[in-house]
Amino acid sequence: MTRDNVVAAARGWLGTPYRHLSARRGAGCDCLGLVCGVWRELGGETIELPAYRADWRDTRHADDLLALAERRLVRASGRPRAGQVILFQLGRTRVPRHCGIAVDEHGFIHAQEGRGVVLSDLTDGWRKRVAAVFDFPDL
Repeated sequence: MTRDNVVAAARGWLGTPYRHLSARRGAGCDCLGLVCGVWRELGGETIELPAYRADWRDTRHADDLLALAERRLVRASGRPRAGQVILFQLGRTRVPRHCGIAVDEHGFIHAQEGRGVVLSDLTDGWRKRVAAVFDFPDL
C-alpha cells in the first residue's frame, strides 16, 4: 500500500452522504467511518466503530477517537502529508473529535454533517486544529 493508494481510495468516497456510525462508500459514512472504510478497501481488517454521539460530546467516549488511532495506526510527526490520517480538535476541547485523510499538503477529504464526503482546503483554521497525524500501517 502506498500513500497514492490511500488518496485514490479516499477520492472514491467523495460524494458519499453523511451517515452517523456508518462506513459504506456511496451509501453513507461519518468521518471515522470514512477512515475505517478506506482502510478496509485497502486490505485492512474491519474496524468496529465505537458507539459515540455525532458531536462526540458524550464524556464516556471523549478519548475514543484518539485511542482507536493509537491502537490501529502509526503516529507520524510534522505536517500532514498525502495519505495520512489527520485528527482534529473541534470547539474548545483539546480532545480530537474529527478526522480526515490528507490528499496533499493543501487539502483533505472528510465526512461533514450536511455535506457528506468532501474535499476541503487545509486552511490555517483547520491547521491550528490538527491534534495528531497518523499513517496507516505498512506505509
